[in-house]
Amino acid sequence: MRRDHTTTIDPVVAAAMSHYQLETLHPFRDGNGRLGRLLIILHLHAAHVLTEPTLTVSPWFEARRTEYYDRLLAVSTDGAWDDFVRFFAVGLRESANSTRRQMLELVTVQGELKEVIRASALRADSAHALVDFAVAHSSFTVRNVEAALDVSYGRANKLIGQLTDLGVLDVVDADAYKRRFFAPRVLNVLTAGGAS
Repeated sequence: MRRDHTTTIDPVVAAAMSHYQLETLHPFRDGNGRLGRLLIILHLHAAHVLTEPTLTVSPWFEARRTEYYDRLLAVSTDGAWDDFVRFFAVGLRESANSTRRQMLELVTVQGELKEVIRASALRADSAHALVDFAVAHSSFTVRNVEAALDVSYGRANKLIGQLTDLGVLDVVDADAYKRRFFAPRVLNVLTAGGAS
């Protein structure tokens, strides 16, 4: 969208309009929907509506796919911009509420996982740093932890093993060449609902 109207068009309305344009142009064989939803977030972040690009809009729109396409079509056939923008704005509001709840749940889980560490015999600041890392990254390798925590590979591997023994972490496939780990409680929060 051109920048000459950024002070006169509400950023949510501008995001709705640019989203409609991308969806109707449908420039790619695959990925238009994902790209369109990503551009919503980037547009709102660039317009300073979002301080961080953390809003998750996909679940809400996917749960209302038929209505979403009907409203896009109504703009094309009847010029029903008001209805589409209203629907779009409700989707953003509900997505923001859902994302906020999810982030608060992650903060709670983060604190509870750190409490598990405090209650154990493990007394390493790096264990708490690994919990922070696991909350921010849904899956990771030993090498990822090595780089993020600035520790040796051996230390990262041992730390992951200790947190796995405590039930804080789990391995995706223990027999894989490049083992990936995750925090099950974090994954539960990230995969629970979201469509509201």
